[in-house]
Amino acid sequence: MEGRRSGNYEQSIWDDDYVQSISTPYVGKEYLELAENLKEKMRIIICEMEDQPDQLQLIDNLQRLDVSYHFQDEIMKILDHIHLTNKDYDNQNEKDLYSTALKFRILRQNGYHVPQEVFSSFMDEERNFRADLSGNIKGILSLYEASFLSMENEGILDEARNFATQHLKEKLQHITDQSLAVQVSRALELPLHWRLQKLEAKWFINVYENRHNANLILLELAKLNFNIVQAMYQDEIKQMSRWYKETCLPEKLTFARHRLVECFYWALGFTPEPQFGYSRRILTKIAVLITIIDDIYGSLDELELFTDIVERLVYDYAQHLVLLSQLILR
Repeated sequence: MEGRRSGNYEQSIWDDDYVQSISTPYVGKEYLELAENLKEKMRIIICEMEDQPDQLQLIDNLQRLDVSYHFQDEIMKILDHIHLTNKDYDNQNEKDLYSTALKFRILRQNGYHVPQEVFSSFMDEERNFRADLSGNIKGILSLYEASFLSMENEGILDEARNFATQHLKEKLQHITDQSLAVQVSRALELPLHWRLQKLEAKWFINVYENRHNANLILLELAKLNFNIVQAMYQDEIKQMSRWYKETCLPEKLTFARHRLVECFYWALGFTPEPQFGYSRRILTKIAVLITIIDDIYGSLDELELFTDIVERLVYDYAQHLVLLSQLILR
């Protein structure tokens, strides 16, 4: 490779020895049994809850703590009921901005159709959001998050986003509730709908823990579930690191970037669900190879040979992607 152009990329800090040295106790049977016990207790709590605002708040907490996939049947049953009992949206005159925006966001992000007109009762005759709402920080924050689930040509939600953003920025320095101020600041930095699920869960665990009304069973489950799933991810990256070492690409292509862990992190953001380990491994391999290909330079003969190899490789991975899409769509 003498004379090969180089981007002078720094060597990855994630060498195989370091990756293989990562360890965690959360692979033991006792942790899995404890998690199952906590899930059963939470399932009872979910099924016994009847008040709609409390149900929506609990579902929001379950989703933000990233444990909702354990209770998908129970959650969908509740949301089906809420959607059916609120189907006549045109005749509703909503009073509570926080609850209305929360219900709108939870239903929309779970695939239910909710018209933007549910916010009409919070607007004046000129179709602007009423100025008297500006002091309701919790409600405006809820409206702000809901507005990012807008679809094309939804003017009310565009107006909601502008209104909420303006007032949250203006009020941020004057919010006396420190926990609420932190949430507003984080939302303005990046809305919930745009964030990575796992990173949000890690952050929200700390927020939820400091709430006076936090459900201790849910909190314990969220912490345990995060650690158990993280242990599974760690095992996956160890597998990927062994694969990458066997390819000898870092030794043979010293001029290119070798970013295995970063590519795995990208795949994790795309498919965070624990059951999709196979898809994460395939996506990681594809991202690694694309990164290296992006750094390839050579003569015409070298590149023609390289192109032939890549075409055959792409065909092989295309077969994997077909299988992957079938698994996801089941």
